Amino acid sequence: MAAAGSAKPRILVTRKMMPDVEARLSRDFLATLNPDDRPMTRDDILRLAAAHDGLLLTSFDKLGPEFIPALPPSIRIIATHSVGYDHLSIPQAEARGIAVTNTPGVLTDATADIALLLMLGAARGASWGDRMVRENRWGETTLVSPMGFDVSGRRLGILGMGRIGQAVAKRARAFGMAIHYHARKPVAAEQAPGAAYHARFADMLPNIDFLSVNCASTADTRGMVNAEAMALLPRGAILVNTARGDIVEDEALIAALASGHLAAAGLDVFRGEPQIDPRYRSLENVFLLPHLGSATPRTRSAMGHKCIDNLEQFFRGERPADLLTRA
Repeated sequence: MAAAGSAKPRILVTRKMMPDVEARLSRDFLATLNPDDRPMTRDDILRLAAAHDGLLLTSFDKLGPEFIPALPPSIRIIATHSVGYDHLSIPQAEARGIAVTNTPGVLTDATADIALLLMLGAARGASWGDRMVRENRWGETTLVSPMGFDVSGRRLGILGMGRIGQAVAKRARAFGMAIHYHARKPVAAEQAPGAAYHARFADMLPNIDFLSVNCASTADTRGMVNAEAMALLPRGAILVNTARGDIVEDEALIAALASGHLAAAGLDVFRGEPQIDPRYRSLENVFLLPHLGSATPRTRSAMGHKCIDNLEQFFRGERPADLLTRA
């Protein structure tokens, strides 16, 4: 439902977008932008939403389970500037008749690049090596200490073999890594050439040296990488996570790193981010990034334009290409 006297729908945009995205939003919609990038609370969004037909949200927005039921009746669509949609309740949106879209595909390469960065950084001690140089402790190095771990020729297990999992596997093959994966069902052979499929997650874990978490956060996967799973990994294995923080149990991971059962971890996502478990900061064998998976200008711009594409399709009466809710 467009604003009275105007053919342009009214869109509330909760965070600052790339300049080309904001220019298109301002041209094609009556868009309320956030030029100062001031984080909005749930109450802020609900208050402002009353004057709008749709929302362009992000995974940074902390909305809570009562957000969608409290939305005003004017809201007909939510476009989330993310692939993951665990910050929104799809069943609640369907119950309200609100369409929800996301941005799959356009951040695949950027996120896969970060997964390899985490793998290399965790294995080769990028964080502690950087600190040694900055703190003028280079002279402490010897032929036997400190040392990292090989990546080339090792065994990589991928949890979730969608677009990003496949892109991680493609990059890992360039390092001569043997690829194993677990997913709900095997993918076509050409999508994972030479990879070994494991129908049970537990069966894959003893056969890998690295575990890359690349699945969506769902009721089935939250907490999936727990103490029992980590115990099945060989001693000295390395875990990386670019998916969602709640797939990995913090308590179990911190204990495995502190005990040495896991040699290292590389993390771009965390439960409750940006407020993370403070114990991660004191562990020398963790390589930490602040959710940079899609953080390149090209990727963030493509994500914004994908949101706009979905919004325009919806308001033209078409089915949005990336619709998550049932039509």
